[in-house]
Amino acid sequence: MSGVGAKPTAGGTAGRAPGAARAREEGPADLRLVLPALSVWAAAALALGQPGHRVAAGVAVCAVAALVLLAVAFGGRGRGRGRVRGRAVAGGGSRNAVSAGATEAAVSSGASGASGASGASGAVGAADPGQPTRSSQPTRSRQPTRTGRAARFGWAAVIGVVLLCGAAGGASAGLHGADVRRGPVPGLAQEHARVGAEVRVTSDPRPTRPGVRGSHSTPATLLINADITEVAAPDGRRTRVRTPVLLMVSPGDDRAAWQGLLPSTRLRVAGRLSPPAHQGERLAGVLRVESGGPPRTTGDPTAVQRAAGSLRSGLREATDGLDADARALLPGLVVGDTSRVPPDLHDAFRATDLTHLLAVSGANLSILLFLLIGPPGSALHSERRGLAPKLGISLRGTALLGGVLTLAFIVVCRPEPSVLRAAACGLITLLAIGTGRRRSLIPALAAAVVLLVLYDPWLARSYGFLLSVLATGALLTLAPRWSAALQRRGTPGRLAEVLAAAGAAQAVCAPVVVVLASRISLVAIPCNLLAEFAVAPATVLGFAALAVAPAAPPVAELLARIAGWPAGWIARVARTGADLPGAEAPWPGGWAGAALLAGLTVLAVLLAPRFARHPWLCAAAALLLVLVVVRPAPLTRVVTGWPPPDWAFALCDVGQGDAMVLAAGEGTGVVVDAGPDPRSVDRCLRDLGVTRVPLVVLTHFHADHVRGLPGVLRGRAVGAIQTTSLDEPPEQAAFVRRTAAGARVATVRAAPGERRRAGPVEWQVLWPRAGPGGVAAVKGGGGPNDSSVTLYVRAAGGLTLLLLGDLEPPAQRGLLHGPSELPRVDVLKVAHHGSAFQDTGLLDRVRPRLALISCGADNPYGHPAPRTVDALRAAGARVLRTDTDGAVAVTGAGRELRAVGRS
Repeated sequence: MSGVGAKPTAGGTAGRAPGAARAREEGPADLRLVLPALSVWAAAALALGQPGHRVAAGVAVCAVAALVLLAVAFGGRGRGRGRVRGRAVAGGGSRNAVSAGATEAAVSSGASGASGASGASGAVGAADPGQPTRSSQPTRSRQPTRTGRAARFGWAAVIGVVLLCGAAGGASAGLHGADVRRGPVPGLAQEHARVGAEVRVTSDPRPTRPGVRGSHSTPATLLINADITEVAAPDGRRTRVRTPVLLMVSPGDDRAAWQGLLPSTRLRVAGRLSPPAHQGERLAGVLRVESGGPPRTTGDPTAVQRAAGSLRSGLREATDGLDADARALLPGLVVGDTSRVPPDLHDAFRATDLTHLLAVSGANLSILLFLLIGPPGSALHSERRGLAPKLGISLRGTALLGGVLTLAFIVVCRPEPSVLRAAACGLITLLAIGTGRRRSLIPALAAAVVLLVLYDPWLARSYGFLLSVLATGALLTLAPRWSAALQRRGTPGRLAEVLAAAGAAQAVCAPVVVVLASRISLVAIPCNLLAEFAVAPATVLGFAALAVAPAAPPVAELLARIAGWPAGWIARVARTGADLPGAEAPWPGGWAGAALLAGLTVLAVLLAPRFARHPWLCAAAALLLVLVVVRPAPLTRVVTGWPPPDWAFALCDVGQGDAMVLAAGEGTGVVVDAGPDPRSVDRCLRDLGVTRVPLVVLTHFHADHVRGLPGVLRGRAVGAIQTTSLDEPPEQAAFVRRTAAGARVATVRAAPGERRRAGPVEWQVLWPRAGPGGVAAVKGGGGPNDSSVTLYVRAAGGLTLLLLGDLEPPAQRGLLHGPSELPRVDVLKVAHHGSAFQDTGLLDRVRPRLALISCGADNPYGHPAPRTVDALRAAGARVLRTDTDGAVAVTGAGRELRAVGRS
């Protein structure tokens, strides 16, 4: 018998890869905990922010319904077993025992039980013909009813468990929400009261991104999560509480002191409370701190947090000698410290969907655990792998060391929700490394979701948590199947695994990203593939530098320098991918756009096997995607018609700001102003094919004209930067000088009356003018707007332009009454984004054929003013504006003048 049974087994496994045999042994995925996990998640998400009585009513209804269903399920199952045992006792003898066994089998196992019961009944009838005959027919007719009853009891149990889990999730969310709403802080926030408070810091300070608001840039604010432990109301009443708030601090010159605060530090602050931005947040309010100096500390951080802070600061110090990108990126890769990551690098990571590398993720911990106990599946072999067996550590000691490593990971990376999520996902990876069984991972992931959401219900509304769970689930379910499909078509094993993992994670996460950003990344998969092989060495070496920094700083610096190579590679991948013209594509936002993308993704997955049978079709699709991403300039011009091949001047669409380009030869342009956003002006210059900029003219130092300067300098040869003579606002003037120095580009002042030439374009500086009738004599003048560098330009083909910057009417009148008479021009760049403050005399003098206005859509200033537009049209000008016409390119001159908008 054993020999007969052995042959098929041996034959079935002979010639098969070990991985295939193990996959066969794993069997189907175990999804039993998925529904309870989804129930907890959904209930917590719905309960957050709801009134307490509604949450209590919902929890009570779910709990009662769950208990009723569970009672019915288990009671029905018990009665079924009792009837079976009763019939066995009443019938007596072996006949009834066999029949009872058959009946019980029928109830529990369906069709297979039916055949067994039939055989048993026939045997009993033949042995005792004197008894009333029990044919197998009645037994067969009753078994479907019993099987259906068992199925109904099973579904009742399932629904009961799901409802019970939902009740637990709702109850946890309700209790946490009530805790946030407890005490006087929420009411004081609704009143926007000014309070004093004792707080305990619960997170690392994180800077906001500097923005542009009109002519000024908003300073980077520090955001700090904290718990208020005592609050002093405006009437002087003091109350001890434990209420979470968000501190917003404008630190000024004391940024280093505020940014060095560690979690668990106790502070005394004063400021104005306001409600949180959205209902249902984990915050009771936002406290805008009136800093007025360094933080007032009332209690030092705990010893554990001091140790973790020392490790983190040691890593930052070890990376000080690296180049800018590696110095900024390495602490983020290792411990999620993104305090040094500049906005342009963060934008590059966002455009390529690599932002998961800037946050602590389960991958960080899994890499460390991989080193400890070896690759997935190694526990199935007699020979253990990893560092643990080489160091002589037992299995039990290895498990203990892995737990200690996980705890240290949580402490160093801060026990915030994102870190806890990463640790849970890392422990799931630890289970994979230890057992090599994917089947056990889905229940583990579901259990992790249940425990984390019950512990912290706010995770149920966290997009980061959703993305993390979706990506992990895709790696456990879709990636193995896609990898096997690729290998069947001849793709090498390792490459198939990498491609499948990147594709699966992108497929399930892209719809959620669309909800947040209303765009899709067309370079995400290749950029993730190119960055993936550098993540592990950068992370491992970074953790090594972190560990040795307190004891041996020189060794830490050496390790950080080596880790800087892969970290720098990741940054280059992100920047290169983001710089491609078609790296991102707009997509409808919100959940409707997410549903559309998810549907198209499912359709693509279903059609992929059919397309795979036609290599030429696949090659054509790949070529089309490459063309869409690279967007060669000649092809783009043919398809879109913009810019026209003989363009002489272009007004870029940079929102509420100014940025212009004068064509100065093949691939060369003179840039006048840079707009408020580096990415917008960079994109415009790429569309125009400008790679060399002999001169950048910044008409004045308002933020909506100069903050985009890094985008002009990015990847281009720039000769010099010319500015106005008035350094106001001083912080923007300092920003320009700092940016120019960083790019090693000289800055010069614009001199009144000076003439310059670059290729076919020449221009003269008309303003600001010194002496009598100049800017100093302008009534009410002297501000940044009235000091705008004003240019009269003669461009290629004889096109004439007057570029006014942001001149106000007094300065416009001073320009009009200058020593030389202003000629008529083809193009007028209307001053100050088309505001109502224009001098009609100047418009009558220059009488432009084309008036261009640069303004942002739905801007809060009402630009352009209707009366300004009407006056321009009354003067015979055609008016184009970037908020409705998009970027505008101008060709020809005189009667041949033509303007092409990109909208």
